[in-house]
Amino acid sequence: MKFLVIALLFIASCAFAQNKPNFVFIIADDLTHRDLGCYGGQAHTPNIDHLATEGMQFERCFQAAPMCSPTRHNIYTGLYPVKSGAYPNHTFAKDGTKSIVHYLKDLGYRVALSGKSHVSPKEVFPFEYSAEKNNPDLKAIDSLMGKSVASEAPFCLFACSTEPHLPWTKGDPSLYPPEKVILPPYIVDTPVVRESFSRYLAEITYYDNQVGQILALLEKHELSDDTLVMVVSEQGSAMPFAKWTCYGNGLQSAMIVRWPGKVSAGSTTDALVEYCDVVPTFVDAAGGKPAKVLDGKSFIPVLMGKTNRHKEYVFAQATTRGINNGSDNFPIRTVRDDRYRLVWNLNPMAEYKNNAMTMDFFKSMEAAAESGEWHANEYVNRYKFRPELELFDCSEDSLEMNNLARNPEYAKTIDRLKSKLDAWMQDQGDFGIPTEMDAIYRNARTKGKTKAEIEADWAKRISK
Repeated sequence: MKFLVIALLFIASCAFAQNKPNFVFIIADDLTHRDLGCYGGQAHTPNIDHLATEGMQFERCFQAAPMCSPTRHNIYTGLYPVKSGAYPNHTFAKDGTKSIVHYLKDLGYRVALSGKSHVSPKEVFPFEYSAEKNNPDLKAIDSLMGKSVASEAPFCLFACSTEPHLPWTKGDPSLYPPEKVILPPYIVDTPVVRESFSRYLAEITYYDNQVGQILALLEKHELSDDTLVMVVSEQGSAMPFAKWTCYGNGLQSAMIVRWPGKVSAGSTTDALVEYCDVVPTFVDAAGGKPAKVLDGKSFIPVLMGKTNRHKEYVFAQATTRGINNGSDNFPIRTVRDDRYRLVWNLNPMAEYKNNAMTMDFFKSMEAAAESGEWHANEYVNRYKFRPELELFDCSEDSLEMNNLARNPEYAKTIDRLKSKLDAWMQDQGDFGIPTEMDAIYRNARTKGKTKAEIEADWAKRISK
């Protein structure tokens, strides 16, 4: 009798595991979402485009910070950056923070990350880790999937590419002749910019190939039907008005979800979702109950086609203090609803700076501006010098080029959005400029040092 009970329990546990979907989350690195083929872009992305025909394409997915490290903390914790403590770049989460590793392990999952990490400390993110030159390790992923099949245990894999992050050295630029590249109207047209943009597009195609290889491994192990696949683009590229900014080009992400039998093939949604919603969505899909502490919420009802709405507002912040070649004090906060985006530049008297502005492509833009070229002068100055408030009608102005903040007709819209932004900041413990100035204490490079040591190191750095 005892052996019969044990056998029944074993069978029940196996059936329980088999009912749980696997998760494969594939993320790019500095890819402006609208450059993907299925989002109307020039990049040749056949694998991602085909995936979109098999699942749901999100038209309004956003992240809470336009730079790598806080974005990845945001995804894995389900918390906004200031609340988790991971808000500058090269950052770390507060001790005691829980991540998706903890939540899914409690539900019987193996949780692995292969490729770019950029999160800390390990206690908060105890992934099974593998990498091949800071990119997904296909051999390790193959092994993970094979062992999952053998053990009938569900897994969650985060496959994290470093493409198309600078310096844009991978892929085949000959597919994108510089003279034929179509530049966004907010980017200054120079020969150096065109050549750089060609290499950037080539690296997007390289990323698409990585996506294809990972999907092929699912097919190899006959796991496609049992796996929820989510592919995202991360923040925008290093070109102006994208990464490091709180414009849509910096914060909006591609998101494509395939989940056979659950998500309708070839479907789209306009629901407002955020990266912090990934953790509760995966926990929900795995049969768990998302923790109340999370800032995100499950969008399973959107995936199942039960609704086309998820959130009324999405929020984000950018911290330049402590980033490479960044402004010492240029905090940015933003809120967006179905139609409008409000950007609040908390210290507009400062000049905006980031690392990409030291690159040859941006220097060529500045040279064009100095030569008197009108378009170059306009957009280089717009990038460096910004008013306190910027308001964009994202329905009529998807590239966010026309600031409506000075138009009195929009005063009520600004007041409404600003009150929502203020309430969000208060909830997060975000005090604006004081929080920006404290960013140096949240840099992983200084973790373990005393406050006096950090301040002394910082004083030396900015004096150079």
